[in-house]
Amino acid sequence: MVSANNNMTLEEEVVKLLSDNNFTITTAESCTGGLISATIVNVAGSSDVFNRGFVTYSNEAKEEALFVKNSTLREYGAVSENVAKEMALGAQNVAKADVAVSVTGIAGPGGGTKDKPVGLVYIAVAVKNMIRVNKHIFNGSRNEVRANTVENALLMVIECISEYNKSK
Repeated sequence: MVSANNNMTLEEEVVKLLSDNNFTITTAESCTGGLISATIVNVAGSSDVFNRGFVTYSNEAKEEALFVKNSTLREYGAVSENVAKEMALGAQNVAKADVAVSVTGIAGPGGGTKDKPVGLVYIAVAVKNMIRVNKHIFNGSRNEVRANTVENALLMVIECISEYNKSK
């Protein structure tokens, strides 16, 4: 994945931006199953900014590891803006990280409904006390949905850190 800065990949840009800001990052992943973490650790030196990630595929894991509220899961479902937000905040808190990125979605090919189609993904990014959640509907195969989720999550981390820095 090439970033807007053509000399670096997206993951290299994320690691550099985290390092330049003296930030640490954590991940809370459902539909990507650890791909965001794996992509970040592709970068040499990523251990300076990344110390843990969470793969919470089941609702039980989201509750136990990230403290997502059972009531939120029941009311909104695992694939929702509310759960993505609680996943990011929970991971940020548990990992004591400056930045957290979470993803929850339906990668397919099955599992979709009229209200929540295959390809629906929520990405949340928390930077310090600021949080943003974006909703996406990606087309393609299961692997394409997951790859698009990783790319968009990394782009969102870059955008949110830049936004946070401008607001200081």
